Amino acid sequence: MTTITCDQLPALFEGVAALFAEKREELCDMDANMGDGDLGLTMDKGYGALPDLLRENMEAGDAGKTLMKAGMKMSSVVPSTMGTLMSSGIMEGGKALKGKAELGPAELAAYLTAFAAGIQKRGKCQRGDRTILDAVAPAAEAAEKAAEAGGDLSAVIAAAREGAAKGVEATKAMTPKFGKAAVFAAKAAGVADQGAVAGLYMLQGLQRGLSAL
Repeated sequence: MTTITCDQLPALFEGVAALFAEKREELCDMDANMGDGDLGLTMDKGYGALPDLLRENMEAGDAGKTLMKAGMKMSSVVPSTMGTLMSSGIMEGGKALKGKAELGPAELAAYLTAFAAGIQKRGKCQRGDRTILDAVAPAAEAAEKAAEAGGDLSAVIAAAREGAAKGVEATKAMTPKFGKAAVFAAKAAGVADQGAVAGLYMLQGLQRGLSAL
């Protein structure tokens, strides 16, 4: 597959929805040790709703506007901190694709780069703060390199997944600075950040969705 059309976006994100349904309990258990214990519920509910939100807000021939509108609606479905970050990332990613009828390798990389930027802007976080950004930012960088090297969609998402996996591993040596995780910082040593893991799962879900198209 060389491109993803606008009307294929719901099917693409069905892969993410399915994966978070599978990982819900695992993420909740991880989050219970460092946070509120609802991370899995948030990701499952938000991304579970996204495919239908994309269908309901489809802007024919404009993937960017479709993502922006669906992301805005998603923010009301999961009005939590992580839900807001996810919807902000999707909306920012949509802005980068405004007017695009199809997503090729370069556009997919641009979406991931803008997604990471949206999270950084909304969350006021930096790489190294032990957040989801530590997974999605290196994922975006890897995707950009793969696209620039002439990789197809599968190569771009595979590179992004590998970049995210490395980012998750790196969080084991980071100290949390936000929320309840910061209070339990001593428990974080040697343990991957749950938000970063969720970021990795999002990319795995996109890879699954892409392979099913």
